[in-house]
Amino acid sequence: MPSFMRARRRAYIASALLASWVGTYLDLYLTGKGLYAFPKRPFPSVFSIDIFFTMVVLPLCTVLFLWLMERLSRLGHLGLIIASAALMAAFETKAEAYGLFVHSAAWSHLYSFAGYGLFLTIIWNFYQRFHRID
Repeated sequence: MPSFMRARRRAYIASALLASWVGTYLDLYLTGKGLYAFPKRPFPSVFSIDIFFTMVVLPLCTVLFLWLMERLSRLGHLGLIIASAALMAAFETKAEAYGLFVHSAAWSHLYSFAGYGLFLTIIWNFYQRFHRID
């Protein structure tokens, strides 16, 4: 396998791990503050967060996001970040409708939009720097 493919794979893995780690700790912090909760989650007696989302869904979505970002122009990067952040905020409202997610009255979905936008920007920048260094 060519060197650049190994470097890209390592950058994907490192970025997915960072996304999982950051997502886990943000969820732990925000659930601890009472801003939201996960009523239906795996191992509810052990974890206060949905570990399936932070350990499986978020890393897989991160790899898909990075794969798409590699194929876009600079303007496309901005568009994908904004669209992805809006999509995640919309998915949160659907998850609430299914009882998977509950926000406090103090929460605004604008926070989700801004938070995911910042999160995706950080992950993209990390991926680019990791890929260049490796």
